[in-house]
Amino acid sequence: MTRTSHAPSPETQAEAMQIAKATQKPGQTKEQTKLIAQGIQKGIELYKKQQKAKARDRDKLRKKQLKEKAAFNTENTTQSNDAAQTVVRQSPLPWILLLLSWGGFIGWHFIK
Repeated sequence: MTRTSHAPSPETQAEAMQIAKATQKPGQTKEQTKLIAQGIQKGIELYKKQQKAKARDRDKLRKKQLKEKAAFNTENTTQSNDAAQTVVRQSPLPWILLLLSWGGFIGWHFIK
């Protein structure tokens, strides 16, 4: 991968020069101030590159999570459709036994 040399934006240059002048020491030459401004400029550019990389990583993670969520939802929908198609018929035996037992208790209560 080759590094391409590009000129920094005028805003970055102006910001770096403003910071360099604000921190200028008495007796400091213009050349020294320019060198300090260049260092600040490189720092700003590095910071911007790092922020762009972090933003790309966050975006990749967000896209991955959305893709996983979509896959999960698709899987659940498929399972729900399968479950809806499978009808389980319950036996009436528990209900019959329940009614007989209640009938027996009520009958026993009136006989007594």
